[in-house]
Amino acid sequence: MKKPYLAALCLSLSLGSGCWSLPVLATPTTEAAISSAALDDSTRQAATDAMVSINNASAQELAAVMNGVGIKKAEAIVSYREQFGPFTELEQLKEVPGIGSALVERNLARLKL
Repeated sequence: MKKPYLAALCLSLSLGSGCWSLPVLATPTTEAAISSAALDDSTRQAATDAMVSINNASAQELAAVMNGVGIKKAEAIVSYREQFGPFTELEQLKEVPGIGSALVERNLARLKL
């Protein structure tokens, strides 16, 4: 006759002792993924440290350097510049639809004419 309590005891001891290893649910890290992540971080850091001319930069350059400005807002800046001519002071950015005072203040250190 088998003793079921003995099997249950062995099972509970093995579960409680941490002998079971659980599979890791993370994706494997490859050199390509690491270098891609490092490149993204260095690109992001370079964009943060860079200054951009609001009179000469493309929408992509503006979006890359300015904090809180995506491609749509950057395109609005370029469109405004093409319609009304070059900016004469940084504060004029506030006249661009979708660009407010807080956004301009946040990016003053990154902007030049």
